[in-house]
Amino acid sequence: MARRERAALCDLFLALGPDQPTLCDGWTTRDLAAHLVARDRRPDAAIGIVLKPLSGHTERVRSATARLPFDDLVAAVRRPPFWTWAAIGPLDRATNTVEFFIHHEDVRRAQPDWQPRQLDAATTRALWHTVSGLARLNLRRFKTPVELVAPGQGRAGAAEPVVRVTGDPGELTIFLSGRQRAARVEITGPEELTERLRTAKLGL
Repeated sequence: MARRERAALCDLFLALGPDQPTLCDGWTTRDLAAHLVARDRRPDAAIGIVLKPLSGHTERVRSATARLPFDDLVAAVRRPPFWTWAAIGPLDRATNTVEFFIHHEDVRRAQPDWQPRQLDAATTRALWHTVSGLARLNLRRFKTPVELVAPGQGRAGAAEPVVRVTGDPGELTIFLSGRQRAARVEITGPEELTERLRTAKLGL
């Protein structure tokens, strides 16, 4: 799935060009492509995504990478080096499945008249398997117990929830990544808490 999403995102980059909006605040398609190239090829820069004191270095590397011709950026995203985690199947699945699904949707959902994709069963299962981990990590600062429900897949999160979020696994993945407004989900619970969850800063 990680490789399929990577390839589909690269095709979309080329179809749209370098100056289209994305759901990543302030980033165009060029900026997002540069981020992915730096993430694949510059481990020293990628660590700044997690360690905020190093985020300045990460942004300098990404900005320098963004100066490359757009076709070259997309080619570099499409074919990561053999020495990266992306070249090793299990590590690629672990590190890139959610990353490339989300960024593919970052581009799709920033375009006019977008619609959710109909995901196949294997992709749906793969995303559902990541939801519990995403919830533990990305909801850690939201102190209200939250349950996540994917009809036909199961439930994850709090055993005694105050707020419930219901949607397909892909939509829950988008929601948990901090893109709540772009996710097609249903949130139920006390109005004050559901609105707070809609606007909370989720993710790293």
